[in-house]
Amino acid sequence: MRMGDEQLARALGEWRRDGEPLIAALAGAVRDAVLDGRLRTGTALPAERRLAAALGVSRGTVTAALARLRDDGWVDTRHGSASTLRLPTSSYENTGHETYAPLSATGRTGPIDLRRAVPAAPQDAYRAATLRAVERAGLLLAEDGEPGAGLPELRALIAGRHTREGLPTRPEQILVTSGARSAFALLCAESRPRVAAVEVPTYLDALHVLRGAGARLTGCRVTTDGWDPDQLDAAFTAARGQLAYLVPDFQSPTGALMDAGTRRTVAELAARHEVTVVADETMRELDLRDEPRPLPRIRRAVLIGSLSKTVWGGLRVGWIRGPASLVGALRRNPLCAPLAAAPMQQLIAVELLADAAALLRFRRAELRAQRDHLSGLLAGDGRWDFTVPDGGLALWLRLSGTRADTVVERVRAAGLGLTAGPRFAPDATLTHHLRVPYTPAPAVLDRVAAALGGAV
Repeated sequence: MRMGDEQLARALGEWRRDGEPLIAALAGAVRDAVLDGRLRTGTALPAERRLAAALGVSRGTVTAALARLRDDGWVDTRHGSASTLRLPTSSYENTGHETYAPLSATGRTGPIDLRRAVPAAPQDAYRAATLRAVERAGLLLAEDGEPGAGLPELRALIAGRHTREGLPTRPEQILVTSGARSAFALLCAESRPRVAAVEVPTYLDALHVLRGAGARLTGCRVTTDGWDPDQLDAAFTAARGQLAYLVPDFQSPTGALMDAGTRRTVAELAARHEVTVVADETMRELDLRDEPRPLPRIRRAVLIGSLSKTVWGGLRVGWIRGPASLVGALRRNPLCAPLAAAPMQQLIAVELLADAAALLRFRRAELRAQRDHLSGLLAGDGRWDFTVPDGGLALWLRLSGTRADTVVERVRAAGLGLTAGPRFAPDATLTHHLRVPYTPAPAVLDRVAAALGGAV
């Protein structure tokens, strides 16, 4: 994929720095743009003469800056070919899975584990729903226990929720799974994508599923301000006839909310390039604004959702919403049964969804208070910057100087588990970004902020 000279100039922005030689400033700007995801690795750069004209510098300046980048491992140039952006090994060598011991998710007295952004269960409501499910489980327990497409009652409830939100849906368009991750794994097993367009950053488990399916990943940059239109177009072009995985509502981990215009653009790109869009709606209901305003869904997207964030991660119930023909094909897939939700878990979900509005009011109020508490603790500190998200579960910090993996190592020694930005990027960029969930109670968030302050 070759980048246009004007597109590269936009990605670099105001790259000249007072008192710094042009060669060093240009090389540094390219490095920063790669690490932030504004420039994608694997992209072929424009010819030196065109690039010099677009940036308003001499060709010699461009040649020298590219030579510096090449020496440091940021650019690969082969004889007779364009220079291609890459990431030096030293920039991602520490971005693998953490191996330290499990930590407590509550962190009240011991270590704090925020490597997964998962809120605690609403205990009273969950216990009551479980008791009601057990009391009326007689007929269910007399059956064979094979989950099939899901309990008819649960499929009808999920279909009804979509219909009330403006997307007419029949129960036969719903397939119940053991969570959104299982839903996506089943879709990948059925479609077997060779190429997949993904956001950078994105939900890390989606990256694991796609890599396990053998898909080559092509990225589109997302910041707290939204989706990069140039990269969105390029990603869908590269994934022609294949798959795109997007989180349009309070994107994980940035918290960005895709505007209506971008949703229309995605639908148009998908139709033009025959790309199947899988929209992960796990965060859709975590709108923390005073007056939640759900946006229309991406036209013709296959939707996946779950109760892991609105209720509890231990309730392994998710679903796929798509054409009835797709649901039928998925039911025939050999992985459908292993990835299905246990019938008793589904029955508990039915009881919880019967009073979903009250449950959601509780969750939103809790998360809003915790978000505002953590934001207040971290605001105004020059060592990082962030945008307070309108929804979701975490703050997406950009560190001013320290690398995120260094901070992760330091806070680990203090008993805090966090995840660095490169884990969320398919090309291990975003080395100065850090996800900090606000899912624990305020007293625990006080400890989180103190640990960060001591580590950065």
